[in-house]
Parts: sequence; C-alpha cells; structure tokens
Amino acid sequence: MGEPTAKTMSGRTTASPRSTGSTPPDGATGVARTEPRHTLIRRIRTPRRPRLWFEILLIGVSYWVYSLIRNAVPEQKTVALRHAASVWSFENHLGLAIERSVNHAVNSVTWLIVIMNYYYATLHFIITIGVLVWLYRRHPGRYGPARLVLFVTTAMALVGFYFYPLAPPRLMTGGGFIDTVEVHHTWGSLSSGNLAHVSNQYAAMPSMHIGWSLWCGITIAILAKHTWAKALGALYPVFTLTVIISTGNHFWLDAVGGVVCLAVGYGISYLVYGRWLYRMPRQPVEAVSTRASDPQTA
Repeated sequence: MGEPTAKTMSGRTTASPRSTGSTPPDGATGVARTEPRHTLIRRIRTPRRPRLWFEILLIGVSYWVYSLIRNAVPEQKTVALRHAASVWSFENHLGLAIERSVNHAVNSVTWLIVIMNYYYATLHFIITIGVLVWLYRRHPGRYGPARLVLFVTTAMALVGFYFYPLAPPRLMTGGGFIDTVEVHHTWGSLSSGNLAHVSNQYAAMPSMHIGWSLWCGITIAILAKHTWAKALGALYPVFTLTVIISTGNHFWLDAVGGVVCLAVGYGISYLVYGRWLYRMPRQPVEAVSTRASDPQTA
C-alpha cells in the first residue's frame, strides 16, 4: 500500500505522517518537552562528589560567619546571669543539680582537670574537622547530607545564643563554681582567661560542644568499620559532656539544647534528601556523559 494521504483545501493531496503504532520519543513530536515536575528535587537528592576547593572555602567562610554572628550578639550580662540562676534553680527543683559537685571533685585532681581544659579548648574543632575529612575521603556520597546536618545544627545554635543569653556556671554570681582555666592557667579556651574578650561569654545555650560531638559520635559509630572505632565514636559525646560540666562551662541543660538542635539538623537533612543520611550510597552516582548517551555520537 502507498503512503496514506490527506486532502487539502485546494484539492491537492499530501503525505500524512507515517504511523508506527508506537509513542514517539521525547522531542520527536515537534512539541516542546516539559521538564519533569521534580527535576530539581531529584537533582538535589542525587549524591555528588564534593569538590575540595569549594568545601574548604565553604567551611572557612561558614565558621567565620558563625563566629561573627555569635560574637555580635549583645552580651546581656544581667539577663544572662538571671537566666543562669533560673536554670540552676530548675535543676535543683528536679534534684539533678550535679554540676557544682562534679566541678569541685574533678578540679581536685590537677592532672585530670588540666587535660579536660585542653580537651575543651581543642578537640571540639579537631575531631569535627577530622570527621568531615574522613567523610569526604571515604563516604563522599554521604558527605553533603552530613555536612547539612552540621550546618543546620550550628544555625539553630545562633538562634539560641541571640534569644536566650546564658552565663556559664563558672560566671554565676555566688554559684560557688570554679573557673578551672583561670585556676590552673591553661591555654586555649576562648571563653576564659586572656582570650575571653574575643568570644561572647554569654552564649552557653545550646552547647555546640555537645551538638558537634554527638554528630561526630553518631557518624563514627554508624559508619566506621572497626568495633574499637565505633566504641570511641559512641563514647566521644559522653566524654565531652563530662568535660563541659567539670570545667564549669555548661549546665547539663545546655547539652539538652545541643541535642535538640542536632535533631532539627537531622530532620532538615531528611526532608531535603528524602532519606536517612546514613542510608545514602557511600559513593556518589556519577552522571552519565551526555556524549556517551547521545545516539548520534555513539
């Protein structure tokens, strides 16, 4: 049979398009193809290999902005001391005001409290950066979602610093706490001694030492291969909680605030990526080359 024809207004006949009995591929109908509704969401949720230069720049700028905002929060000493008295009173009402007893007991062991002072001043940064580097190298597919958790947690903390200024126990009026950095002349704490003037003294709620250490601990405990590494990961936030209380830098309720901020971070990450970050693929799904997928260039 010949080509099917169609009659025009002038009486002429023209060839009709060949019918193949199948749906033409996208782009072959002459009608502009509409992008799928969820293309952007799918693109965001597709794991991608992080770029080193961008990550270094992002983390550096983010921490600079965090420090700038944290230290720009007005140091409302009177309000912060009043809040500290309220927290201490509430803990006493619960029968869980343990901070002063722990602070005095640990301070009596000089070598131990000195180690804790340096722990407080340094490991907070070293371990967090170390876990980020480990994720970047060993779990690049999970790096982006895990980093988002950390960033959201920190952003939530800034909200707490602004709306609820809180003095640490060591600065309470008549609280009877010991400022262990001042007593033992240890170096490095931005919240005590000669470096106190460069850091907001009344940004104790929530505790980012707990928020960050718990993020590190969960990540290591779930993703590490070796049992000893998993155990250290699980114990790290426990050690950190002991340190922040022993040194008089936080109430245990500050730690609860850090946990709440971290929970929000995990929740936001889940909403953005559509699944628990530790169930993301370890390696990113590499995009297929356009040239390789184009039949005209194959």
